Amino acid sequence: MPELSHRRRQLVLAICCMSLLIVSLDVTILNVALPAMQTDLHASTSGLQWTIDAYTLVLASLLMLAGSTADRIGRKRVFISGLVVFSLGSLLCSVAPDLDALIWFRMIQAVGGSMLNPVAMSIITNTFTEPRERARAIGVWGAVVGISMAAGPLIGGLLVDSVGWRSIFWINLPVGLAALLLTLKFIPESRAPKARRADPVGQLMVIALFGSLTYAIIEAPDSGFTSVLPFAILALAALAGLLWYEPRRDEPLIDLRFFRSAPFSGATVIAISAFSALGGFLFLSTLYLQNVVGLDALHAGLWMLPMAVPTFLCAPISGRLVGSRGPRISLLIAGAAMTASAVMFAGFEAETSGVSRFIGYALFGIGFGFVNAPITNTAVSGMPRAQAGVAAAVASTSRQLGQTLGVAVVGAVLASGVTASSYKDTFVSAARPGWWILVVCGLAVLVLGAVTSGAWARRTAERTADKLSSVEVREAAGINA
Repeated sequence: MPELSHRRRQLVLAICCMSLLIVSLDVTILNVALPAMQTDLHASTSGLQWTIDAYTLVLASLLMLAGSTADRIGRKRVFISGLVVFSLGSLLCSVAPDLDALIWFRMIQAVGGSMLNPVAMSIITNTFTEPRERARAIGVWGAVVGISMAAGPLIGGLLVDSVGWRSIFWINLPVGLAALLLTLKFIPESRAPKARRADPVGQLMVIALFGSLTYAIIEAPDSGFTSVLPFAILALAALAGLLWYEPRRDEPLIDLRFFRSAPFSGATVIAISAFSALGGFLFLSTLYLQNVVGLDALHAGLWMLPMAVPTFLCAPISGRLVGSRGPRISLLIAGAAMTASAVMFAGFEAETSGVSRFIGYALFGIGFGFVNAPITNTAVSGMPRAQAGVAAAVASTSRQLGQTLGVAVVGAVLASGVTASSYKDTFVSAARPGWWILVVCGLAVLVLGAVTSGAWARRTAERTADKLSSVEVREAAGINA
């Protein structure tokens, strides 16, 4: 990539952040619209789960493929393709005639979204080559997530109440078009010096694992365990296939040697746990606020602010803490706050005080604000430079997988306990096991944050990095590992 002026680099960062904004908004903005979609499309709880999970599932399945493809054929080319497909998918979602069509169109959206975030991060990494400048750029990138969490529910609530739920997809069109035109004009093309080879077998097994596992979880309450058993078996077979096949490839889709590092393994499980908590939290909260408390979409969106504002404010504080003191403090704060929030909601009745609700949302926002920076930092720190991008891709995939599983598991628990005839009366008791699942997720962040950030964990990371580096040296010299 050619050397760019300071102003041009800032413009590249802004364009990349636009792509992150529309992809992140699409998750938070949709949650506020769930009750309206449920009424208009006559959707069951599992149908609502699929409108979210069809999107996050495809994202999780294709992130690593999109990143490696962009390295091979050109980041700008893949980024442009992602903007076009994402915008087209958004347009299709806005005119979906029924629930099944909406779910398929959400998958098209996600195919485009998978080409945006990992590729945009690669563009940023290659544009900002000086370490401190790159750190600031990544900090801005991370802050956009907080902005989307704050703006999504508000924008979504306003649009749903004034125009209708279909309008939440229209907001992607002008932003996507502007990002496309700016990309064509200002972002230079770039490729990796030595791109990783495609791994179609590994990619198919990842899709089979994620897809069959999610299907089995979501459909079990309605279809019964016997009906989803083949999908559970397929998930186990795909996992076994990955564990057997990937170590035998020279350039695997997922390098299992990374997991010999306790911090990396911890960061992966922490990402799944934290984002499972986020997915489940948003799913339960929006249904509770609108279907039980009786708020309209706009006021339900306003209730997301006590969570979104602390997330936005705590994210840069966490980044500075990680840079100066390591990831442990941030992870302990995150785990404790998320656990406390979920415990509070698990004890709620149908009607609870606004003060208690406010504290619960604020605690979750603080916890989620502190958790993101240590996940990325821990995943890539200590890895050889050539492996850092792959490690970051695994962390990103873990986030999307976590959000998928959070909605699937918590939604399945809710669906098994709630009854259509007395939805409001049974919702709180049916949701309580879901809140306790989120308690477990918060405790996982807390415990793993403590265990995988100490001296023993750092030694495993150093040994793993040394082995990976020695393999790279041998490969560069043309010697078989």
